[in-house]
Amino acid sequence: MATNAQADTTAPNESAQVLEFQLGEETYCVEIEYVAEIVDMGELTAIPNSPPHIEGVMDLRGRTTSIVNPRRVLNVSGEERRKRIIVFDPDEMPNEEAVGWIVDEVYQVTRIDGENVDQPPGAADNAITGVVKREDGFVMWIDPEEVHG
Repeated sequence: MATNAQADTTAPNESAQVLEFQLGEETYCVEIEYVAEIVDMGELTAIPNSPPHIEGVMDLRGRTTSIVNPRRVLNVSGEERRKRIIVFDPDEMPNEEAVGWIVDEVYQVTRIDGENVDQPPGAADNAITGVVKREDGFVMWIDPEEVHG
């Protein structure tokens, strides 16, 4: 499991395994060490007066899990297919929160070589820690600790 210090240094410098997923027309990734499981989109219970990026909660394996829409945090437009939820390991999240993200699709786990990762342009958004260059385009590397409930 990655510690916060490891996660912060891995994105731009070293190779790492990441989970790739889709939001809108773009492909994103997170370090696989953060991911506990992937589940199908299910019934959510709304939480009154919650921040706009919190879609609600759901019971996952006996634990109440906050479900975040990362599109709202990252300002992603386009049609939402909302097929899967990436559930993060609470031990890896701030305050040991049980958090899941609604994503359009989950693709694969792949190894990213650090020399193919650039710093994001502008670097104003702490959630995007790097841009992975590939032959078929770019993948935005997300820090899940910056996109949480």
